[in-house]
Amino acid sequence: MSAKQLRGAHEPSWTEVTLGAVLSVALGIVLGALLLALRPVNTVKELPKEADRVPGAVYYVEGSHDSGKARQAAAKRRQFAGGATVAANEDEINSLVPAAAAPAPAAKPKTAEKAKAGDKEAPAASAPSGDLISPGAPNFRIRDGVVQIGVPVTINLFGLIEQKVMVVARGGFVKKGDGFAFDPDTLYLGSCPVQRLPFAAGFVAKKVLGSIPIPEDIAAAWPKLADVKAEGNTLTLAMP
Repeated sequence: MSAKQLRGAHEPSWTEVTLGAVLSVALGIVLGALLLALRPVNTVKELPKEADRVPGAVYYVEGSHDSGKARQAAAKRRQFAGGATVAANEDEINSLVPAAAAPAPAAKPKTAEKAKAGDKEAPAASAPSGDLISPGAPNFRIRDGVVQIGVPVTINLFGLIEQKVMVVARGGFVKKGDGFAFDPDTLYLGSCPVQRLPFAAGFVAKKVLGSIPIPEDIAAAWPKLADVKAEGNTLTLAMP
């Protein structure tokens, strides 16, 4: 066999070259998104002016949770559960939405022998949940007709890297099926704009936003809504 024939036998086909290029681009996108996801957002009391913002930085302003401004929350909750239209501010919403359920504590390991009398039992170490994303308590903010939901999450990469970042979603409520659902226009995991990554956006929305616990009475009344609208700094839940 000639040298030319040997070279031709080992040269990659156009299909292999194209596949290699596609895989390289995909790997670059995944690594880039991962690095951005692990970069925390800048938590500020108010958004800086455009000229003062750091290029590429993501800013997060937490919603208010002043108990003094949420005195009517319990009354509005009863009214809504009874079928009345209510308008709630972010303080009232934050007072009504409970924190995400904490993971169950790890079971204590069984020992072969009983502990000796007088010996103190060593505390069992809490096992990691093993979840890629573990959400915490949500926070709501309403400004200029836009609803923002911020959820602190812990990213766990196979136990090798553990990083706490924010998931920040901004958008409004839209009619879906027989009810209303939150539809984010932007969705950030850390500093990564996952709304630009369709599959990642769906996963993050379901894992984080879908895990927000809703009180039973509010969940029971929610399907009866005629409209959900954010106006100014309040969220109006309109009943028929």
